[in-house]
Amino acid sequence: MGWAREAVLVTCQLKDFRARQSVGAMLRHTGFHLSRQLLPNFDKKLAFSNNRPREDSWLKSLFVRKVDPRKDAHSNLLAKKETSSLYKLQFHNVKPECLEAYNKICQEVLPKIHEDKHYPCTLVGTWNTWYGEQDQAVHLWRYEGGYPVLTEVMNKLKENQEFAEFRKARSNMLLSRKNQLLLEFSFWNEPVPRSGPNIYELRSYQLRPGTMIEWGNYWARAIRFRQDSNEAVGGFFSQIGQLYMVHHLWAYKDLQTREDIRNAAWHKHGWEELVYYTGNILIGIKHFILLISLF
Repeated sequence: MGWAREAVLVTCQLKDFRARQSVGAMLRHTGFHLSRQLLPNFDKKLAFSNNRPREDSWLKSLFVRKVDPRKDAHSNLLAKKETSSLYKLQFHNVKPECLEAYNKICQEVLPKIHEDKHYPCTLVGTWNTWYGEQDQAVHLWRYEGGYPVLTEVMNKLKENQEFAEFRKARSNMLLSRKNQLLLEFSFWNEPVPRSGPNIYELRSYQLRPGTMIEWGNYWARAIRFRQDSNEAVGGFFSQIGQLYMVHHLWAYKDLQTREDIRNAAWHKHGWEELVYYTGNILIGIKHFILLISLF
């Protein structure tokens, strides 16, 4: 009778194994997550061995995503290697009644900093929003040499009495302000002065954490669809400030030219696929049409 008991035991073990396989397939198919309150002893009964630690159980392996270790930070993988430029993007929300005075003091002070070789920085552009958040000023600075140059400029500006007075006067005109430090995508154009007049479009994307490399891979291909009219000004991703932010800056002759160029992209094979996949890793988008206020 011993052989009969062994046969029954084997049959029960086989049924238990098949039950585990069926449950595993169901969980993978449906994506359901088991609650310990609803099924408190489920993982104990289905563990491979009582002697193995809980984290090695077959059940946990269904839910834990294995991530291949990355060998470098995404800033090193995506940024341009030939330059070490750091960008600062500033957003100033101005009191509506003060916008004209704000632009006036910016025109008096900011170009001096841009032109003075004592300050190793470049004012890439300064704009007012036309469509989007109203009564807003946007400034983009470049620091060739990265964080050490940024620190050098900030320290020198602390000793600049005219700049101190400018900041004091400006503070009375603002409702709020924020900034971000950015790096430039390696596959984008470097921002350069353009003949005008132009309108500028700033599209700011909030990505899901952990998807910056994925975004870069998609847009390294997508940018070739948007170069025919030289509309691509610059592409950046945040390093300090609000993280997992991407900013794309475009230039057009006018709104109708923008519409025509964007519609033409949809007739190019592969563009719709890239738009679809990048949309899946987004949390949100902000969009601004800008008019240049300096230079």
